[in-house]
Amino acid sequence: MRRLIRFSYRNKDLPPFSCEFGRGRRRRVLDLPLIAWLTVIWVLLWSGLHWANVLTGAVVAVAVCLAFPLPQVDLGLRLHPWGMLRLGGFLLYDMYTSGVRVTRQIFGDRPHRAAVIAVPLRCRSDLMLTATAVAVSNVPGGSVVEVRRATATLFLHVLDADRPAELDAARRSVWRLEELTVRAFGTRDEITRVAVAPPTAPHTGEQPGDQGEDA
Repeated sequence: MRRLIRFSYRNKDLPPFSCEFGRGRRRRVLDLPLIAWLTVIWVLLWSGLHWANVLTGAVVAVAVCLAFPLPQVDLGLRLHPWGMLRLGGFLLYDMYTSGVRVTRQIFGDRPHRAAVIAVPLRCRSDLMLTATAVAVSNVPGGSVVEVRRATATLFLHVLDADRPAELDAARRSVWRLEELTVRAFGTRDEITRVAVAPPTAPHTGEQPGDQGEDA
């Protein structure tokens, strides 16, 4: 027997915190946070928190959503608890190790050459590009100076660019953060994209600093 109501945690193709029922033309998707908010407004209008008001408000909210359906907008956000834990743990570890490394550079004797490198990403959605850029910017030692949407490329300013191996390490760190971010919040299609090997980074995007910077 088919389920009459299907929730988003069982169907990854649905928007988060939603449910659907019906098939074909009769298929309807309900936004659960919107229904909850309309129910709260109904209870506030009646100025009394009673079970009757809550149940009536929920029924009215569902009826309003069915009578006046909003266009379905999928931002491409999915919540994967295990992926979120992995992303949070990696960010804490990376922030600590990068902070220690930057501190050593600041108090070191030798100057370091900075550079701006191009890092092509595998994800394509605006949300995942933005989330990856925010995650990368939170780690000391590098900051995103530009996001090129057309080619899904991050331009990253790195402090330590004395050797090609350090530039490659910076790119690998970005790709690792991209994968963890998508596995925490991405759709099934985006997760499939980041499962493949990273694209080849164009060397023409590198712009080493003209002068060595003491870091």
